This record gives sequence, structure tokens and C-alpha cells, in this order.
Amino acid sequence: MAPRAAQLSRFLKPADATIKIEVSTARGSTPREAGTWMLVSSDDIFGTIGGGRLEMMAIDEARSLLATGDSSGTMTVPLGPEIGQCCGGNVALTLRRMDDTTALALVSERRQQDAMLPEAYVFGAGHVGKALARALSPLPLTTVLVETRADELAKATADVDKRLVAMPETLIKTAKNGSAYVVLTHDHALDFLIVQTALARPDAAYVGMIGSKTKRASFASWYTKEAGGERQNLERLVCPIGGSTVRDKRPEVIAALAAAEIMTAVASA
Repeated sequence: MAPRAAQLSRFLKPADATIKIEVSTARGSTPREAGTWMLVSSDDIFGTIGGGRLEMMAIDEARSLLATGDSSGTMTVPLGPEIGQCCGGNVALTLRRMDDTTALALVSERRQQDAMLPEAYVFGAGHVGKALARALSPLPLTTVLVETRADELAKATADVDKRLVAMPETLIKTAKNGSAYVVLTHDHALDFLIVQTALARPDAAYVGMIGSKTKRASFASWYTKEAGGERQNLERLVCPIGGSTVRDKRPEVIAALAAAEIMTAVASA
């Protein structure tokens, strides 16, 4: 997706038309932890503090501050039957009107967080590749959609980093430790080359390739007999991606299942 810091910066213009709601304390069972924040303008929100009714109440209070011109406020909310929730915890919120200084600090903090996000490389902007990029775009990842065909890359609508390169496998060598690689190009030989390169990185959180059991067997034979790969590395290859429990092969379904696999693998790395 576009850098989250950039999205945040756009939302904060003008800064003084925005209220930051922050969870200052969270005791017991609560939707989000202390330090979680969201932003509220007169007609939009950025982020979430979770909690359904809790968030609705906080948004209403923030918009009241905007309407009255006040600069700050606090809320203490028991998450029980009184507000129609059953979490059982207690949340204290701080509400504060943003200004240029606090906005710059918040964007800077988010930019640092963005730089630390794990990377997910989607090789191939065919139907499934485009759908997977869309599925990954809102997740806490830096998603990179890689393609050798300019026309196909131009059709991709996902808000992610798009790279047009002649040799996609070269990107793997400079990727962050713990990155995920999922391979879905239009060319099986290219798929094999990219997967071979990804398996050469023992730090890879996820290496996946679209295909069937037959394609996996073909790759395994080529990898061990012709490419000199070690058979034990094949245990790290996910192919087909998305598992076999759901047999629906529509691109959006495969993408949803694969996105869950990727996020689970990256979070566990």
C-alpha cells in the first residue's frame, strides 16, 4: 500500500480539524491496549480503538470537541451492560486536538513504524496476483507487487509498491530478513527460478507458489536434479498456496486464503 505515513499526513490536513483519541489506560478485558489511537475529523476517521459502542461514544465526543472548539477531553468507560458490551474491562481515553507540531511528530513516528514492517513480495500481476495484492494492502506489511509486463502492472489497482523489473528474482537478494515471497507469474520457468532464489534464503518467513500437486512435483524434480537444491528445503515451500480445504479457485478466494497464510507466517517469524 502507499506508505502509511503518507496516508496519515493527508488525513491531518488541516491538523487542527482533527481530534486524536488515545487509550490511556486499559484494565481487564478490553478491545485494544493502552497506547492505541485513532483520529477523528468532522466526517471521517483514521485507525480504530476498537470496541463497537466504545468507539462510537468516543467519536461522538471527539466531534463535540470539534464543534465547540475545545482542545481536549477525557473519558472513562466501563465495558459492561451500561453501554451494551460484555468485555468486563475498563478503558480511559484521552482526546486532544491536533496541531502542526503534534501532527508532524505523529507522522514521524508512523514513518519509523512503516520502515520496520515486514515485506511481502507478490511476483506476478495476473488475476490472482492482483487479488492477492489487494488482500494484503490493508495488512501491517509492506507489499511489493512485481511484474515483468508493463501492461499487466498498469492494470493493478491495489495501493501497494509496484515494481516493473526484467529479472524479478534479483529483488529477493536485497529483501529484508523475514520477508514473505509468493510466486504467481505467467511463466512456470520463471516461477521455478524465483522460488529457487527464495528458498536460498533461510530467513524467509514464507515461500509460496501457486499451482497444483503436479506443479509442485515438477518443481521438486527440477530443483533437486537440475538446480542442485537440497530436498529438505522443499519442506519450506507452500504449494499450492491457500491450502486445499476450500476448493473454490476464484482469484479472490485464493487471495484471501493465501493472505491468511502469509500473515500467520510473518507474525510467527
